[in-house]
Amino acid sequence: MIDAKVLLADLTRLLKRLEDDLRERVLSPSSEVPELRTRLQAEWQAARDAGRTAETFESWAEQVITQAGVHWLLSGVFLRFIEDNELVERPWISGTPQSGRLALARDRHDAYFRQHPHRNDRDYLIACFREAGALPGLRTFFDGAHNPVFRLGISGDAAMAVMQFWQEVAADSGALVRDFTDPTWNTRFLGDLYQDLSEATRKRYALLQTPEFVEEFILDRTLTPAINEFGYREVRMIDPTCGSGHFLLGGFHRLVEEWSSKEPGRNRRDVAQKALDAVAGVDLNPFAVAIARFRLLLAALRASDVRRMAEAPDFRIHVAIGDSLLHGQRFGLSGQSAVRSEDLFDVKASHDGTGLEHAYASEDLIEVRRILGRQYHAVVGNPPYIVVKDAALNAAYRKQFASCHRQYSLGAPFTERFFELAQTGRDGQPAGFVGLITTKSFMNREFGSKLIEEVLPRLDMSHVIDSSGAWIPGHNLDGTATVILFGRHRPPIETNPVRTVMGIKSEPSTPSISAQGRVWSAILQQIDRAGSESEFVSVGDTPRAIFAKHPWTLGGGGSRDLLAQINNACVLRMGEISTSIGRTTHTGEDNVFATTGAWASRINAIGFTIPLVDGEHVRDHSLATDVETIFPYDQETAVVLEILPSAIARHFWRLRRLMKARKDFGNFIEDRGLRWYEHSMFFPKRYRTRYGIAFADIATHNHFVLDRGGKVFNRTAPVIKLPAGSGENQHLGLLGLLNSSLACFWLKQVCFPKDGQGQMWEERFAFNATNVAEFPLTDKRPLDLAETLDHLAHELAALSPAALLASSRADQEPGHG
Repeated sequence: MIDAKVLLADLTRLLKRLEDDLRERVLSPSSEVPELRTRLQAEWQAARDAGRTAETFESWAEQVITQAGVHWLLSGVFLRFIEDNELVERPWISGTPQSGRLALARDRHDAYFRQHPHRNDRDYLIACFREAGALPGLRTFFDGAHNPVFRLGISGDAAMAVMQFWQEVAADSGALVRDFTDPTWNTRFLGDLYQDLSEATRKRYALLQTPEFVEEFILDRTLTPAINEFGYREVRMIDPTCGSGHFLLGGFHRLVEEWSSKEPGRNRRDVAQKALDAVAGVDLNPFAVAIARFRLLLAALRASDVRRMAEAPDFRIHVAIGDSLLHGQRFGLSGQSAVRSEDLFDVKASHDGTGLEHAYASEDLIEVRRILGRQYHAVVGNPPYIVVKDAALNAAYRKQFASCHRQYSLGAPFTERFFELAQTGRDGQPAGFVGLITTKSFMNREFGSKLIEEVLPRLDMSHVIDSSGAWIPGHNLDGTATVILFGRHRPPIETNPVRTVMGIKSEPSTPSISAQGRVWSAILQQIDRAGSESEFVSVGDTPRAIFAKHPWTLGGGGSRDLLAQINNACVLRMGEISTSIGRTTHTGEDNVFATTGAWASRINAIGFTIPLVDGEHVRDHSLATDVETIFPYDQETAVVLEILPSAIARHFWRLRRLMKARKDFGNFIEDRGLRWYEHSMFFPKRYRTRYGIAFADIATHNHFVLDRGGKVFNRTAPVIKLPAGSGENQHLGLLGLLNSSLACFWLKQVCFPKDGQGQMWEERFAFNATNVAEFPLTDKRPLDLAETLDHLAHELAALSPAALLASSRADQEPGHG
């Protein structure tokens, strides 16, 4: 049996070698096969023209090379699994020595080269893949039109290393180092490869496995009721972001069981195909799709009692490479709400021909359009949560989906798309079921306002479950905070409430078995008991109108009631009395501008630098930073300097190309009417306003500090500015409110918890300007307490080692003492 962790580590090392080899063959000017680069450039240009990428060729080609390298390895993994579990009579690559199959594989290899003496191991592996592709069920794995191993070949030397890797025998035991023999045909290890084999791919596609207990929970409330309502013969399910296929496998097994129990006399092979026909998946990542297909194929073979590939039926597997947000038919979202009276989208006919016509070489456009060209009775999944960095792709999604707003996470348009792919409930036709686990960020961050106020109110959302306190590997305290949504694609009934599971307390420690974590167990036990409350969650039925307004708050244990009391006591919001909330500068190249006082003194630049404060140094009622930034402005008027000190001018001149290349708002700095040596974004009005209240945008608690001028603040330390003429006491009064425990509670309810905490006391929140602007103010301000804390903070700062050292140096200068 294979050791998944060891295999992952070994394949990761081998992948780096294959990537280097492919770079040399594809990207190097001295490549022996220049046509490889030519073909890739043509594919890249077609993608640019279709608006699918704005990446440079070099950046885009890197991920293609990684995909090709991974496919060379995965194709080997698939063959090795088939060989060691004797699904084929004669092995191609390797086998265990004790079974004699390693010798058979070596004999086959030798025979090939006796027949083709001028070929190399790449040719041999390609021949193996082609032969395997002729077996029933394996055609889509080794499809010459779409599998990159047939387009981007590794060198003969690299292929030899691959062969040696699979045939390696332990010196001490004589056993095969990588033995895939497993009587249960467990393919969970492929999910680990999917997630962690390539770090670059993991980041690009936000690869993350869905734990089985979460998958089962979602299927229990989507596929199972869909089977009951539509019937096991008619039901069909899709995961539009299927990854390595966890939801597809879960759905397949349930449907096999359903067919077998209802029709026990039906042929096992027919049962397997019926179940395969009822599940479909799409994913943008080619090797994720390869893994999902392979896992489904093995599951179908096992369900059919087939032990040899040659004896298997040619199973049809409905999983395709493609972009679920761009490819395929658009169906629109039916339903109306109080927000807008018209349909969010028109009827289905208005979306004819809306699918993207472009496809990468790895994508089968006909197949992906077929899969996405119909609606389903159950739509499930765990969509990616990332913000798309590629400008063209970001714009393409924004054009297609109403929920794409500001700096949106992919969780927003995918939520919209999931509901759209579910069967529309209208004209007596039952609605499809939707269930997904997604990022919680849309609930609190500004980008989620469109999804919450314009999209979801049109849909019959039945459950909102705060799952962020549960221990879910790769999520929550181990990753991104999550929420689970259930609903149906039909207009909502306004009088029907939304079942809401609200968090009270997070998992106190990492459970030995994730599925038995205390928070997750509480969710399972209480979700169907409205009014129940435990140490970890409370459950209630929330009026639908509450979920039609951004932001959402899902605090349990009376948190929502307390939040409502605070908001009801509000006489003003922070945004109503402030002129701005945000940074005062953005250099665009911190490494060019950032310096220290010693450096400024050495080059005689005193008076031309200014303290630069970031969020990390806004703590405990004080501002502390030893970083200064070159400040090419008059420190009183904030007017840009026409003449710079010679040392600074020389420093800038050496780096002028880098500085001129700075870009914001889509334009280079000089194209925006600025001098090339200015900060890329500087807000002189904010700077000239002496007083301000700075805060850390990422912190465990609320840290607000009074600034008395003479500093600039970057993105991580926004500053609240009041109208000109506002005095120190006005700022201190607000400071007393903002640093209160009540403010801490309010901010944690409306702000988004950051990724991957570890321990509960480490939980950090994103205190963004939008939410701070909504902070409720009362007429009473605790001025005396704020003054005392401010005074004590200054006394403490004066006794810090840095302050004492600076004071000592000042006393030693001429004219002192």
